[in-house]
Amino acid sequence: MDIQPDPVSTSTTPGGTQSVGRAATLLKLVARAAEPGARVSDLAERAGLTRPTAHRLLTALRREGLVDRDEETGLWVPGPELYLMGTAAAARYDVADLARDVVRSLAAVTEESAFLSVRQGDETVCLVREDGSFPIRSFVLSEGVRFPLGVASAGLAILSFLPPDEIDAYLARHPELPARWGEQHGGRRLRARLDETRKQGYALNPGLIVEGSFGLGAAVFTRGGHPQWALSLTGVQFRFTPERVEKLGRILLSHAHQLTARIAAGGRGAWR
Repeated sequence: MDIQPDPVSTSTTPGGTQSVGRAATLLKLVARAAEPGARVSDLAERAGLTRPTAHRLLTALRREGLVDRDEETGLWVPGPELYLMGTAAAARYDVADLARDVVRSLAAVTEESAFLSVRQGDETVCLVREDGSFPIRSFVLSEGVRFPLGVASAGLAILSFLPPDEIDAYLARHPELPARWGEQHGGRRLRARLDETRKQGYALNPGLIVEGSFGLGAAVFTRGGHPQWALSLTGVQFRFTPERVEKLGRILLSHAHQLTARIAAGGRGAWR
């Protein structure tokens, strides 16, 4: 028997904001699942909710067209309103089209896999991937993959150039980083890597996510000088010798500066 949904509260009370936060979490999880969709039990587990609560919130989101349920499989999928909202937002915020040829050039020049990622809250999301000609590749990153700020090279580059108070607030919100991602992602070790990134201009991930898979990242800035995106490269360890890392870093920074200038010249009003 289906559970009858309660209205999702949007009041300013703590309970109301909690419901909005839970609904938003479910919406993100459904969007990430895409095809073929996700079971309510899996969504509930990933969101840290009971199954009845997840079902109630999903049903409310379905009424608004933000998610839908395949009646044959019972799986939850993104709804039509989510597509329309994404299309409207992309027209104002998305820089993937502006960046695509820059990412392609970066992959061609370096022969490594190149990426564009965007900051979304406390994470980075990969928007564009372009493989280079070198036949051995790293598959840590691809379109839609998310990492916390400070973990992958793109997120480390973005976090490094945030204002100091924002860095402090982020680290205070995420004390779990070293336990989940390794000791290099917490405390003084992470702060040292942030300092090194600011000095070099680009971030280095020396196989900290997957052993033997190296990454370089450089922040891309808004017209107001805020790090909102990042270009990055990934490849196998023997391709990232200290001498070549320095060369790749210069190429990466050049492409990041080019994209930053292009965004500024493009008149993107949302990114002042």
